[in-house]
Amino acid sequence: MSETVDLRLKVTEALSKDVGRAFARMDPADMARLGVAIGDIVEVEGKRTAVCKVLPAFKDIRGQGRVQLDGISRDNAGAGLDEFVVLRVTEHAPADRITLAPTTVTPTERDLPYIGSLLDGLPVREGDRVRVTLFGSRATDFRVAGTSPRGTVIINPTTQLVISGPKGQKAAAAASVPNPVSYEDIGGLKPQLQRIREMIELPLRYPELFDRLGIDAPKGVLMKGPPGCGKTLIARTIAAEAEANFFSVSGPEIIHKFYGESEAHLRKIFQEAGAKGPSIIFLDEIDAIAPKREGTLGEVEKRVVAQLLALMDGLNRRANVIVIAATNMPDLIDPALRRPGRFDREIEIPIPDRNGRLEILEIHSRGMPLKADVDMRHLADVTHGFVGADLQGLCREAAMICLRRVMPELDLSLQTIPYERLVTLEICGDDFIEALHDVEPSAVREVFVEIPDVSWDDVGGLHQTKELLKEAVAWPLKYPHLFEQAGVRPPKGILLDGPPGCGKTMLAKAVANETQVNVISIKGPALMSKYVGESERAVREMFHKARQAAPCIMFFDEIDALVSARGGGGDNPVGERVLSQFLAEMDGIEDLRGVLVLGATNRVDILDPAILRPGRFDEIIRIPVPDDEGRQEIFNVHLRGKPVTPGIDIDTLVRDSAGFSGAEVAAVCNRAALAAVRRAVASNPDAPDPEAVKVLIEMADLTAALDSVRTR
Repeated sequence: MSETVDLRLKVTEALSKDVGRAFARMDPADMARLGVAIGDIVEVEGKRTAVCKVLPAFKDIRGQGRVQLDGISRDNAGAGLDEFVVLRVTEHAPADRITLAPTTVTPTERDLPYIGSLLDGLPVREGDRVRVTLFGSRATDFRVAGTSPRGTVIINPTTQLVISGPKGQKAAAAASVPNPVSYEDIGGLKPQLQRIREMIELPLRYPELFDRLGIDAPKGVLMKGPPGCGKTLIARTIAAEAEANFFSVSGPEIIHKFYGESEAHLRKIFQEAGAKGPSIIFLDEIDAIAPKREGTLGEVEKRVVAQLLALMDGLNRRANVIVIAATNMPDLIDPALRRPGRFDREIEIPIPDRNGRLEILEIHSRGMPLKADVDMRHLADVTHGFVGADLQGLCREAAMICLRRVMPELDLSLQTIPYERLVTLEICGDDFIEALHDVEPSAVREVFVEIPDVSWDDVGGLHQTKELLKEAVAWPLKYPHLFEQAGVRPPKGILLDGPPGCGKTMLAKAVANETQVNVISIKGPALMSKYVGESERAVREMFHKARQAAPCIMFFDEIDALVSARGGGGDNPVGERVLSQFLAEMDGIEDLRGVLVLGATNRVDILDPAILRPGRFDEIIRIPVPDDEGRQEIFNVHLRGKPVTPGIDIDTLVRDSAGFSGAEVAAVCNRAALAAVRRAVASNPDAPDPEAVKVLIEMADLTAALDSVRTR
């Protein structure tokens, strides 16, 4: 027998799709050194010992001396991220019998065949934790209470599964409490997560490093970001992975009605955390606990802020306590907390980009029975501005739509739904597409507008204008790498100028619908307020929401009402202040990334010159009255789907409508259709079946409508 080779590798987090499958992904060169092939079973030794199946790692991990283990395998091996483990080949045998002790949900007898199919091929040892995902995303953890034969075994289709009783369950639960979440459950936040781990895991695990360097360990981390982006999830995951005690504190439970009780409650939490270190204190929505004292009227809030400042300054670095705070309104926190020594680092948790959204969707759909037509990459492309909670809601809503579809087929008189029927449930791609209509991005929920189903084909003519808009809006989203290579930034603002009815608003609807980005539609007068400073604040908030939901289009219809020229002789200081705020937001110190300002006006002459310069409105697109070709396309668009007689002469209509705008051509088609309806009703006033009456638009109807629109 050849001598066993030991290989020492550093642990890194696994792929999301590998969670619960006991894979050890490593460099093929390391596999050759260890003398193993794909699918071989190895022993992973940390503080404890686990068994895993070998697979090759992807290129980005190779050459670094790393092995990818998921959170369950890391827990079984007693190893954390960036710690070293020893891998060696181990002997194994097919499992005749496996005894599983539930640690979360106890399955029913009918679940056993399904659980067995999910565990097929999994290497286990007695004492290991295994996880299976039952229907939906309901993860169930088990502890392996016994195996036959003993040692490392492979579960196979002939293995007998036994669920142990309450006694085994209690013993298993006492042996080890399963970690509820791991780093593989967080998607799209790898850089932020790495920075937070540096601040939190190192002081908790290796405080002697900071003693040797002669510095105090960090005391606090402030996470700021929009609601639903994963702040609380990050805090819970780090507490679970660092094996630290977790104390969660929310604002309302701190405040008491009796004098001094609020401060005493806060002191008690910090004392308990210090006594049970290493500990993490998580202050959720810290803006409610520690608001700015100069703007707070209540004495209780001021005392709580002062007590929190004293506790964070008084934290002993040997107490092994880290404070994590989360807020989506960092500007409301007392400035005294936001200094080194209290919250040493502030980390922005952003709205995920396209790759981050794909990771999050894969995590939340991990346990869903998906059909082959579900394209997660397409969903990631069209969910701009969605945070993690929105994407989780999207997956849930798609599952509910699937459930509504099969509900008529279910016999609800039965106490339980037949297992065979449950197995056939599958969520298809159309369920996700339909769910997109019900789930909105939370960052722009208050100002979210439902975009009408207007495509480029619904806009007649204006080919050059459409191409310019595609370049300005669609290309930066589709080809960002080309813009980086060329060293050019996409336009910040586009102004559509043209006479009334030429299609400015229609173009804005089409560009928003075709690019599938978030749209904030702003009507100028709606921002005006009678209170001093409120109008400027409304402009600031609109731009702030747009930055949060980037990529985003801000559409200002009739923008001349909002940013008209200064010094016009009128007594309107509010308008001038709003204009100044608008100019600063568009091209100020704070960069406007991923936001396109789209304005529409028919009075470009009364706009302030400062708004028209490059850097604000980079492109001013003049939309003319449509020519003959354009009017022909517009007639075809508006007559599409209408019951017209075969003898309609479009060329005559185009010739007779010279000088008409797009809105006037649309009015001609609508008036002709109304005339046809009147004729149909007049000729059949007493029809026994009104639905049998047919409407037919004739050339005479269109000619009469042309004359009536021309004489308006």
